[in-house]
Amino acid sequence: MPDSAATESISGSEPAWMPPPYAEPRRFSEHEVTVGAGPRAVSGTVSVPRGQAPGPGVVLLAGGGPFDRDETSGPNKPLKDLAWGLASRGTTVLRFDKATYAHPATAAATDLTMTQEYVPHAVDAVGLLRSHPSVDPERVFVLGHSMGGKVAPAVAVAAPTVAGLVIMAGDTQPMHHAAVRVVSHLATVLPDQVPPSVVETFQRQAALVDSAELTPSTPSADLPFGLSAPYWLELRDYDPVAIAAALGKPMLILQGGRDYQVTVADDLVRWRTGLAGRPDVDIRVYEADNHLFFPGAGPSTPAEYGTPQHVDPAAVADIARWLSHGQG
Repeated sequence: MPDSAATESISGSEPAWMPPPYAEPRRFSEHEVTVGAGPRAVSGTVSVPRGQAPGPGVVLLAGGGPFDRDETSGPNKPLKDLAWGLASRGTTVLRFDKATYAHPATAAATDLTMTQEYVPHAVDAVGLLRSHPSVDPERVFVLGHSMGGKVAPAVAVAAPTVAGLVIMAGDTQPMHHAAVRVVSHLATVLPDQVPPSVVETFQRQAALVDSAELTPSTPSADLPFGLSAPYWLELRDYDPVAIAAALGKPMLILQGGRDYQVTVADDLVRWRTGLAGRPDVDIRVYEADNHLFFPGAGPSTPAEYGTPQHVDPAAVADIARWLSHGQG
């Protein structure tokens, strides 16, 4: 389920984002870059640790939906949390606006598939980091959150120089099935906001995605989230776990225990099964964290995303350690 679908209702006057406690702005600098070329080029930011020999670099990929480089969700900026936290700990980080955010009209008119939406810019970003003076070109990683984690293995196929992957809440259950599960969950915890008719609509749309009746000309209005038929045809056959298993690259896979969008039972189980026995794959669950890796208690709901929070410091520390020492 696209992350933006769970956050798009959050609006109004938002408090200003504040740096997380684990960010040390004096330990890094930032500069702007252009990722890609031509009319689909997007803007990005590189966070560069100060005063150290070339070290690891990581490209950040946001979740599903038209996210900016920070993955802004209400008052929160999870990718900015990660960038500042990792740069404070010695990793050069590149994050960039998605094409669907920077060029919404063009993206809508061209019916981008998931890989078309993510992979070209991600490959360009990897190239930029490999040539950056603060980065060891053999230690460039890709970190993807949610759909960014799902597509990260395809990025590594397209950019074979990628040293490894960090996958945060990477969904593996087919997205149209996950959409039915998530909407059913929301109908239970928010019955006044999600009536049974919404669940029925998603069930009908998911059945169409599964059926032989889905063709490239199927109207987007008949499909989940209004995404195009080519999008669903590609996604229906996309298996991130099989692609990841064939890569032979080290991976750090993180999951929030309270995440209702991407879950331990429906998504992480597939990573665990498909990558079982791989000593270069480290899988960690943060029991208190939701989909954005914000710690909390009780059942998670979309309202949580509207409260100013930061990515779990334990997750940031684990990622930084893995990039710098575990696999870097």
